[in-house]
Amino acid sequence: MKVWDLSTRLYHWTQAALFIVLVITGTTEEGPHVELGIALTVLVLWRILWGFWGSETSRFKQFLPSPSNTIRYLLGKTKAGVGHNPAGAWMVLTMLVALLAQCVSGFALAGYFDYLPYAEIWLTDDVFDVLEAIHVYGVTLLQVLVGLHIFAIIVYKLRKKPLVWAMVTGVQSDMESSAPPMMVSQWRALLLLAIAAVVPLVIISL
Repeated sequence: MKVWDLSTRLYHWTQAALFIVLVITGTTEEGPHVELGIALTVLVLWRILWGFWGSETSRFKQFLPSPSNTIRYLLGKTKAGVGHNPAGAWMVLTMLVALLAQCVSGFALAGYFDYLPYAEIWLTDDVFDVLEAIHVYGVTLLQVLVGLHIFAIIVYKLRKKPLVWAMVTGVQSDMESSAPPMMVSQWRALLLLAIAAVVPLVIISL
């Protein structure tokens, strides 16, 4: 059964590649770190928009479970449905929030917020220090989250659930459902990507 559309899969692998290169360029202080950060910002904003207007398995309202359902899933009392399982859904949300915080703080450190309206009022030294701390320590948090994500993938692989291959092909072969998830047009994804690029470009142009 097809559970992941092309846009979700492209986002996943592009985000992974950008994150690796950003960690390397940020650590070595060499390479187009700022430019790659802008690209990641557009990507994250695109995923957020896709979480509201994308295919069914990519929408937040469809895959974010309640804490009680997540606990029951982790205890083996309930089974996962189509798409993200409850634990994976919360991981997606956590990583999106962490990535967005990293992007916002990165824009501040790169100086792109300096010329925004009333920046002299709200972008104080204390606020800048907080954003700098978020950017520095956020890298460690994201690396921990990625490590947990990889660990979970290995566990599911050992349990004969190929999550990685499903994110490559878009198909999960172990799903038993008479109602395949709704997939929306990828032209909508392209439109949302263009909209996602507007905010960073406007900030940079200022």
